[in-house]
Amino acid sequence: MRPVIFLTLFLLLFSCSEEKKEITQPSVNWEGKSIKIESTENLFTGSSYLSVYSEIYDLTDESTHLLTATVSIRNTSETDSLFLTRADYYNTKGEMIRSFLKQPVFLTPLETIEIVIPRRDISGGTGANFIFDWATSDKIREPLFESVMIWTTGNQGISFTTKGVNYIN
Repeated sequence: MRPVIFLTLFLLLFSCSEEKKEITQPSVNWEGKSIKIESTENLFTGSSYLSVYSEIYDLTDESTHLLTATVSIRNTSETDSLFLTRADYYNTKGEMIRSFLKQPVFLTPLETIEIVIPRRDISGGTGANFIFDWATSDKIREPLFESVMIWTTGNQGISFTTKGVNYIN
């Protein structure tokens, strides 16, 4: 009888324990992707605007849900690199929060890089946005800028996407 009790206690103690995994935020090695561009004269250039939500209202304007936003920057060309020359993050008031680039970076054909705005980062507010400047030699395939916002608790959640649009300053 004692071995059965001991085995039962042993199983109860160790079967319920979860191995806690450290959550790491995916990060772009901006310096490792940096490139010096002498001139954009022979390149097709553009700017894109992307709306991003750090939080959204619930019930009233006094209650919000905090969201994690994953900003996806996609080179849609199979043959040419994409050069990203600006990635600036703005808050609801239109004030720049931060620039993600110190110098231009490149994306290889069909490469995707991501910027994650953590759920606890509410600096962007309910009307945050990005402005991206980019250059490529492929006039046909413009890059794609998308954002996925998500909030979950228990078995409930909210998720939605936004897509970048051409931006003319």
